[in-house]
Amino acid sequence: MTGNLSHTYSRDQRIVKTDEFSSVFRLRPVYRTAHFVLYACHNELPLARLGVVAAKRLAPRAVTRNTIKRVTRELFRQAVLPQVDCIVRLSKPVNSKSGPATSAKLKAELGKELSQLFAFLLNASAFARK
Repeated sequence: MTGNLSHTYSRDQRIVKTDEFSSVFRLRPVYRTAHFVLYACHNELPLARLGVVAAKRLAPRAVTRNTIKRVTRELFRQAVLPQVDCIVRLSKPVNSKSGPATSAKLKAELGKELSQLFAFLLNASAFARK
């Protein structure tokens, strides 16, 4: 469990290296929502780690991509998860250049989907081992 680190988001809780991303991406997606795909695997560390991928072609504005990352990190930070490496990847376009970059409605919709992902992680019993 993430234990006392659940209220912080330190560098230890981030997946940052390419080979770490690749090792999780090799696995099949664990869970899907309307806009996101979750990849996860068990790790041998005492905490859960997160990686976020938001492609420019799916969220053309940097403001939108940063909002997605911010909301994802905040929900991850608040969740108490098992020892798992998880990557949240944006899989469908969220909005276009003609629409608003961010809005309360967009944040609420994304937050709901991301909450489903992390709830699934919390309730899932087993993940593929590396």
